[in-house]
Amino acid sequence: MLFRRRSLDGIRAGEITLAFRRWDRPRARAGGRQRTVVGELRIDAVEPVERGEITPADAARAGHESLDELFGELDARGDAQIWRVELHWAGEDARRALRERADLGGDELADLRTRLARLDRASRHGSWTRQTLELIAANPEVRAADLAESVGREKLPFKTDVRKLKELGLTESLPVGYRLSPRGRALLDLLA
Repeated sequence: MLFRRRSLDGIRAGEITLAFRRWDRPRARAGGRQRTVVGELRIDAVEPVERGEITPADAARAGHESLDELFGELDARGDAQIWRVELHWAGEDARRALRERADLGGDELADLRTRLARLDRASRHGSWTRQTLELIAANPEVRAADLAESVGREKLPFKTDVRKLKELGLTESLPVGYRLSPRGRALLDLLA
C-alpha cells in the first residue's frame, strides 16, 4: 500500500489508525508488515466495507477532514470494492540498526558469507553478490538502470538482487541509486 508522507507521519504519531483502499482483491493481509520511510507498519485487519458503513469517525481515523474528502479520494481511484485496513506503527525498520553494525565478528561474518554464497548458488545468472557490492561501492548514487547496464543486466532483476543485499543490511537506497551501508563496507573490506 502506498501512503503519502503526511499519512505516514500521522500513522507513526498514532493519529491515523485506519486506511481505505479500492482494490479488486485484498492487497494487504492481517498480520502483515510494511516497511516505509517512517518505519514498519503493522496491518491489523483487512475487510471489505460498503460505502454506507463508513462513518465520519472512520474518515477522521484515516486522516481525512470529512467523509466527502475520503470519498473524493476513493472515487478518484475507480469503483472497485472498498477495503477497510486497520493498522498501526510497529516501530523502526530493523534494517536501519542492522546497517550500522559494522563490527562483524566471526559468527556473523561466517553467516553473511554463507548467505551470500546461497544467493549466488540460487541465481540464474551466476555469482552476483560480490560484484554488485563492489559496483555499488565504486558508484554510489548512480541510477539502478545505469548500474545494471554496466554489467549487462536488466534493471528490474538487478534491483531485486540489490533488495536482497538490503535485507542483509549491506546496502542503502538513496533518492537516486544506492550506497553501501557501514556493514556493507566492512564486509567488502573483509572479503578483499
